[in-house]
Amino acid sequence: MIQPFETQPFESDLHSDFLRADLFFSMGQPVEAARVLEPLVAAEPGNEAALELLARSYFGSAQLQKAEDALRRLVELAPANGWARRALARTLERRSRRDEAVAHHRMADALGAG
Repeated sequence: MIQPFETQPFESDLHSDFLRADLFFSMGQPVEAARVLEPLVAAEPGNEAALELLARSYFGSAQLQKAEDALRRLVELAPANGWARRALARTLERRSRRDEAVAHHRMADALGAG
């Protein structure tokens, strides 16, 4: 007799959640990626990779206030992160705050960010 398939409760870990979020983002689903990343970043607020992907997800889904907040946190954690400076500048520009963006563009240029 065939035994019924018993499902085990799904247990995720932070690394698996990051990989899932990265997959969602790569598939053009930034809202879903952000949904997966929010608890991960809350659990590990110093995780720069997760925070960067969360910021990219927010930016990609036009959640610009959340993108700005995440990018400011990332710049605080890693002041020499040229990518974060450039992304923050572009977020500020999209929010019609060009004057604030200038300093971040200059810093990104000085750091050699593309």
